[in-house]
Amino acid sequence: MTTVLKLGGSLITDKERAETLDGEALAAAADAIADCDDEVALVHGAGSFGHHYADAHGVSVTEGTTDASAALEIHGSMTTLNRFVLSRLHDRNVSALPVHPLSAGARDADAALDFPIPSVRTMLGEGFVPVSHGDVLAHEGEGATIVSGDEVVVRFAEGLDADRVGLCSTVDGVYDADGAVIDHIEDFDSVASALGESDATDVTGGMAGKVRTLLELDAPAYVFGADDLSTFLSGGEPGTRID
Repeated sequence: MTTVLKLGGSLITDKERAETLDGEALAAAADAIADCDDEVALVHGAGSFGHHYADAHGVSVTEGTTDASAALEIHGSMTTLNRFVLSRLHDRNVSALPVHPLSAGARDADAALDFPIPSVRTMLGEGFVPVSHGDVLAHEGEGATIVSGDEVVVRFAEGLDADRVGLCSTVDGVYDADGAVIDHIEDFDSVASALGESDATDVTGGMAGKVRTLLELDAPAYVFGADDLSTFLSGGEPGTRID
């Protein structure tokens, strides 16, 4: 079974403080991944290692920059976080390898994402755990724009024919207007009024963007909290199912 898992940036970092890791949360997530027997392709969000820099430079999924120094500052922050994630996994004997979108992908003039993943498929086949992330990447006519971790999740899920997709975050699922976890989402309009934006700086769309993105998948996707990560990786259905 192939599982695509995203660790949210708000989970593994303190999004209110630039480049601040939540070491305890990352260690717990690494423990759960180390105990999983399935093929796992991992993606992590930017959190305070990317969003603040992107915001400072005015770069988003639609607004680009032609300043290589600005793009490199955003990318460099993300590769720093990626190395932290890889290090925690290696400490637990997980054979993790990085996949950097800046070097692998691009957007065309219509903003369509081209992110070929034969290397990711080969990594999985050889027993490695590919670890990708939100990033900047070249965008025809715009310089460099943001690719969100959620977009990478979709590309991984499609390209790997994933059986399951999980987004592990700081919330227990997608909440309705009364603050209760929604069990199942099958279309965006049914939950649009209940979805808000992220409380901290987030250039990639908050929960509304996540739900829209996950609804594009063929595989069932789940949004759940850190306490349910082991449950998800062992085949359970925690949080909110989106399909």
